[in-house]
Amino acid sequence: MTGKTPAAVTRRFGIGLAALALVATACTSGEAETQGNSPDADGADAAELVITPEDGAQEVAPNSPVTVTSENGVITDVAVEQVVMNEAAADEGEEDPDLYAMTGTLNEEGTEWVSDWNLRPGSEIVVTATAENDAGETTELVQEFTTLDAVAGQRLELESNFPSSGDTVGVGMPIVINFDLPVTNKAQVENSMEVVSEQEVAGAWNWVNDKTAQFRPEEYWDPYQQVSVDLRLAGVEASEGVYGVRNHRIDFEVGRELIATMHVPDHEMVITVDGEQERVIEVSNGKESRHFDTTSSGTHVLMERYESLTMDSATVGIPADSPGSYKVDVQYAVRTSHSGEFVHEASYNGNIGSANTSNGCTNLRMDDALWFFENTLMGDVLDTTGTDREKEWDNGWGVWQKSWDEWLESSATGEAQITDGSGTPGSVHGEQ
Repeated sequence: MTGKTPAAVTRRFGIGLAALALVATACTSGEAETQGNSPDADGADAAELVITPEDGAQEVAPNSPVTVTSENGVITDVAVEQVVMNEAAADEGEEDPDLYAMTGTLNEEGTEWVSDWNLRPGSEIVVTATAENDAGETTELVQEFTTLDAVAGQRLELESNFPSSGDTVGVGMPIVINFDLPVTNKAQVENSMEVVSEQEVAGAWNWVNDKTAQFRPEEYWDPYQQVSVDLRLAGVEASEGVYGVRNHRIDFEVGRELIATMHVPDHEMVITVDGEQERVIEVSNGKESRHFDTTSSGTHVLMERYESLTMDSATVGIPADSPGSYKVDVQYAVRTSHSGEFVHEASYNGNIGSANTSNGCTNLRMDDALWFFENTLMGDVLDTTGTDREKEWDNGWGVWQKSWDEWLESSATGEAQITDGSGTPGSVHGEQ
């Protein structure tokens, strides 16, 4: 069976029909019956199955659950096949069918099965269910229906994500999901995105805005492990009439634990790897003549990086020829915020190691900048103290600026997601 047992046991399980002693099987479409639907020789009534949505239903909302119930027997197998009817979607290339494998949750009595995920829009759905009565006699029921297609301009798509599959990241890395359309049904979308890690942790999603969700664990990831993210977006109603159309999977690795720390008045950065000091780098930070020129205090997560970059104040709202404007070419730049903070080479700064004279960035000498560029990963942590400018949680990947209680409270579900593969905290389905 493709499904889940009650949470008190374990949510995912499978029962192969070959392991059952089959006495008799009746296969019907639209209604269940076994050998005339009469009691067998031992007096046991045949199992009776009911599937919803009903057989032959057209344009069913994709976020409707598939429900199978049984009388006079326990459910032994449910299979849900989804065939996309939209030619445009079918022409976009082959997709991994495993991305759309449907699991479900079976109640303790074994008499009700409910699908865990939504259905693909614009698809023909075939549900095959099997139940067994006390005498071991089986009943099979097959029903078909179609789902409503997603309207052009109202199809939720994944615009970008960090990390990407195959990336190796630092222990502070959040999972960042950017959508192309606003999301108002945030709890349903959160529950459609399942994170599984080799080392089980509690984590949760927060929304930077209506298009961007970020997941972080309660504490930094344990190093040296694999993490997977299943984005089961197909069929989720992101907002009224807007449905997700595709599922995605992201597989990445958490590498070694690299933590960089700076107390800004000390003019140095200390690097530790797996708890051992690796390198001490002399730096020059912000001169603090104004808020913008002040290096922010807080937990930064390393973001994108450039071998060479033009640092232009016009890109952060300070036009050329205005007081405090600048435009300079630098090498080995690693971003730590959206507001323009980088760790980068600044050979022109003669105050590295002795005074803070930058425009808010962390200036390094060439050899140290090259080392930092080559030996750090996206998701590594830079913990900064000693200034009166506090890093905002939504300025870049500032997810660690919130306490765990604050982070969990700000999740749309309000509940932690445990990364052990047991599922998400709540339902992905719409109101029924």
